[in-house]
Amino acid sequence: MSLKQVSSAKSFGGYQKVFAHKSKELDCEMKFSLYVPPAVEDGHKVPVLYWLSGLTCTEENFIIKSGFQRYAAQYKICVVGPDTSPRGCGIEGEDDDWDFGTGAGFYVDASEEKWKKHYRMYSYVTKELPDLIEKNFDFVIAGKRSISGHSMGGHGAIISALKNPGFYMCATAFAPISNPTQCPWGKKAFSGYLGNDEQSWQQWDATHLVTQYNGPYLHLLIDQGSADPFLKDQLLCQNLVKACAKAKIPVVYREQEGYDHSYFFVGTFIEDHFKHHSKILYS
Repeated sequence: MSLKQVSSAKSFGGYQKVFAHKSKELDCEMKFSLYVPPAVEDGHKVPVLYWLSGLTCTEENFIIKSGFQRYAAQYKICVVGPDTSPRGCGIEGEDDDWDFGTGAGFYVDASEEKWKKHYRMYSYVTKELPDLIEKNFDFVIAGKRSISGHSMGGHGAIISALKNPGFYMCATAFAPISNPTQCPWGKKAFSGYLGNDEQSWQQWDATHLVTQYNGPYLHLLIDQGSADPFLKDQLLCQNLVKACAKAKIPVVYREQEGYDHSYFFVGTFIEDHFKHHSKILYS
C-alpha cells in the first residue's frame, strides 16, 4: 500500500506528520495524521492511540487545536487521526449538509446503495488503518492499541471498542454522541446511510451495544462539559451511563462544570486521557 507523506513538523521533540493513501475500504484517497513521539528516535517502540474527530472535522482539527503533542511526547504514545469521511467521491448530495455526507461519516459502514461503496468508515478505522499503521511503521508495538474521540468521534471510539472486544486496550471519549438512535444527528445519519430499519441501527449505537458486550475490561472514561449546548438533545450521555450500570460495565463519567463542546474543553482535559491510556497501554 503506497503512502505519501504530505507534511512533517517538529513538535515537542517528536514529529507531527500527515500522510495520504488510496483507501481500499473507501475507494478514494484519504489522509491521516500521525504523531511520532521523541522516544522513537531514542530507539523505543511505542503503542498507538487512534483519535476520531467530530462533525465537520478533517485530520487537521485535533492536531492543530488540542495541544495533545506535549502529552503524546511525555507519555510515549504514537497518535493516529484519520479524516472523518471520504471526500470528493462524486456522490450526489455529499456536500449539501454539514452533519451528513462529507465530514460526517459517523464511523459506520453504510448499507444504502448510494453510500455503501465509499462510506465505510467503521471498517476503515478498525481494519484498514490499523493494518496499514502496523505494517508501515516499525516503531509501533503491534497489538498495543487504544482509541478516543470527540463528539461524533467519541461515538466512533466507543462503538469500535465495544464491537471489537480486546482489539483496543482502552477507550475514552469527550462529549460522545452516546445514543444516536435517539437523537436528531444520529437519526439523520443512520436513516441516510443505513436505511429506515431502525432495528438495524442499534448495532451502531453504544447505548445498545454495551448491553451485549462480553469482552475484557474496557477501561472506559468519558468527559462531558456541563455547559455543552448539545448535551440534552444530541449527546444523551446519561443514557449510556445508565446502560453501563445496568450491564455492570464500569465507566468513569465526569461532567466538567462550565465547559462547552469546543476544543477549549478537549484541550483542558486531554492530559488526563493520555495518563489513562498510558497506564493501560504500558501495563
